[in-house]
Amino acid sequence: MDHYSSHGDQVSPDLENGDIVNCKVGFIINNKEGCVKGKTPQNLSSSILRKKSDPMLEYSSTVRFQMLWHVLTNLQEVILGTKLAVLFPAIPLAIAADYYKFGRPWIFALSLLGLTPLAERVSFLTEQIAYFTGPTVGGLLNATCGNATEMIIALFALYQNKIHVLKYSLLGSILSNLLLVLGTSLLCGGLANLKREQRYDRKQADVNSLLLLLGLLCHMLPLMFRYAMGEGTATASSTLQLSRVSSIVMLIAYVAYIFFQLKTHRQIFDAQEEEDDDEEEKAVIGFWSAFTWLAGMTVIIAVLSEYVVGTIEAASDSWGISVSFISIILLPIVGNAAEHAGSIIFAFKNKLDISLGVSLGSASQISMFVIPLCVVVAWTMHIRMDLDFSLLETGSLAFTIIITAFTLQDGTSHYMKGLLLFLCYIVIAACFFVHKIPQNQISEGKPFTGLFSA
Repeated sequence: MDHYSSHGDQVSPDLENGDIVNCKVGFIINNKEGCVKGKTPQNLSSSILRKKSDPMLEYSSTVRFQMLWHVLTNLQEVILGTKLAVLFPAIPLAIAADYYKFGRPWIFALSLLGLTPLAERVSFLTEQIAYFTGPTVGGLLNATCGNATEMIIALFALYQNKIHVLKYSLLGSILSNLLLVLGTSLLCGGLANLKREQRYDRKQADVNSLLLLLGLLCHMLPLMFRYAMGEGTATASSTLQLSRVSSIVMLIAYVAYIFFQLKTHRQIFDAQEEEDDDEEEKAVIGFWSAFTWLAGMTVIIAVLSEYVVGTIEAASDSWGISVSFISIILLPIVGNAAEHAGSIIFAFKNKLDISLGVSLGSASQISMFVIPLCVVVAWTMHIRMDLDFSLLETGSLAFTIIITAFTLQDGTSHYMKGLLLFLCYIVIAACFFVHKIPQNQISEGKPFTGLFSA
């Protein structure tokens, strides 16, 4: 055995060309004669095939390694690339809680926790796709997916005919962006830059303020019409028709705003892009990887949103918290997690134009796109949804928009402005904490007259 293994296995050119060589088992032939020592023809053939296939095996192994490395890199960037990754285990726990019929408040709480990192990651994946699609398509994609969580929750609430949950969640998203997100951003940015004057371009703030005021008008007209004409079937029908026409006008205005922002007057919004481009950020994952992750997370968001909408009343009864508070305060905080974190970070860096673009842009999108879109979708589903958000809710929205517009009118900022906006949000949250709605009106989607109800 040692004698055989002491000689290296070599293949002659004749053998490689297919010439027949007579060899016997254990019979040693000189290498010069073109045989391999101690090899049978069968073993020799297997050795040759194995050596010829070695490059292919190495290539296959390399491809598998690269694919595995690609998957692990994507997992690290998408799943572990956020500090909210600690909340991802809530997703399978929520699904398991629903499957094993745990308490409905537990399902609601776990679903709410699971939506928090998903909303932030959807924003991240949208930005990654925007690197490959260019500024125009990227801007449209950001405009569409920026509030994907709120939109999905709203559509499920609409499908289950929980109109008040839908209205409350969308109203809360506007209040959260204008008072909580913008307020904490100005507060933190002012405290971090006490010795520096924080300035921003008023032009984009003015455009968004005008959009919000138009949306407010479309919300107030059905409310004022109902109180002017009095309660009745004819009034409800007229209010519904007015709301549908106003929704179409709002959608037209939002499309015009997108065209204005991305095409004709893009220079107004270029300041924030130039500041952001200073860091020369690049995509960390590929286009199709980002698209696949985005599609998968959207499906998971849809599942958790269905859990949230289906268990919100049970959670309200179990915790002793009003449905209005959960819908207006808790749900928007989860949906706006990405905007909140990003806006504060940019405010710390004294980039207020970007912070304002995030908060005001998101609020304008909810007011001028998501809400009227829900009205139109409800119209196609033969569901009676109007723009009458009742007195208390519409009044809160009106004061929020007016206070925000006054806060941003001079083009400068300090921490006091942010503190006042944040305190306004606390007061509104306290108001809806004590605000109660009869459960039958929430589940059946009946009109509710706010402060003037019996």
